[in-house]
Amino acid sequence: MKIIACNSSKSLAEKISKHIDVPLADASVRTFNDREIFVEINENIRGEDVFVIQSTSHPANDHLMELLITIDAARRGSAKRITAVIPYYGYARQDRKTGPRTPITAKLVANLITSAGADRVLTMDLHAGQIQGFFDIPLDNIFSVRPIIDDVKERFDGNKDLVVASPDVGGVVRARAFAKRLEAGLAIADKRREKAGESEVMNIIGDVKDKTCILLDDIADSAGTLCNAAEALSKNGAKEIYSYIVHGVLSGNALKKIENSNIKELVLTDTIEPSKEVKSTKNIRHISIAPLMGDAIKRINTDTSVSALFD
Repeated sequence: MKIIACNSSKSLAEKISKHIDVPLADASVRTFNDREIFVEINENIRGEDVFVIQSTSHPANDHLMELLITIDAARRGSAKRITAVIPYYGYARQDRKTGPRTPITAKLVANLITSAGADRVLTMDLHAGQIQGFFDIPLDNIFSVRPIIDDVKERFDGNKDLVVASPDVGGVVRARAFAKRLEAGLAIADKRREKAGESEVMNIIGDVKDKTCILLDDIADSAGTLCNAAEALSKNGAKEIYSYIVHGVLSGNALKKIENSNIKELVLTDTIEPSKEVKSTKNIRHISIAPLMGDAIKRINTDTSVSALFD
């Protein structure tokens, strides 16, 4: 087995490497002065099972090209099998036509990864399940449920007033699954516009009065919906509000919103490597998905069940 770390996921790749006791391959991923990307694998990979680790996070286009070029380099280096390990799959939110003459970019990216030479894909918490069908190669979509639930149980051990809340209707299935595993209550933030020209109002479905609420979602980008949901929970009598997000995109002024919100603590996974600004934000903490991702890589390498990780 060979593990190649591209630039967006070096820290995560090092943790995975340490967890499964396989050193990172000697590879160089760099750019020329005109921003063209150059990849060189500095050791023999002929006949090897190669795993290329790269999230296509900001800057999404540069990181996507790094991934594609590294896959191509591995293919031309006669790797036996190439698995694209994409902890955060960028462009996933463009998974359908939202209007006339608009792209389905999640499908386009799937085609690019396949054409570059990937034999299979390993990713985490896809924004939409149907993206699995966009690939004509095997795809393992693993879920962050295990590390998040372990952290919640450790953090809130003995708390009988726990409620898992979804910040929008789209995340209800995820929130319900977590609530069931935690034996906690369930609440839903329902966003609606009462009248044309009036601002959106966030209504809370479920009992949150004097409860400790955990807002759960897969992606936080601008953090507007997340912070609005936290405010609505607070107005409905929630005692404390915490949030667990898998992919912390956090663009624009998201960090400022979170710092000034009713969220006591936001917990992110390291599918996206945090910037210095994220690390210095007082109410943000990180947990690692490296052990889970490493276990999945080992199972793919030995052709054993990945889904058994969640039994």
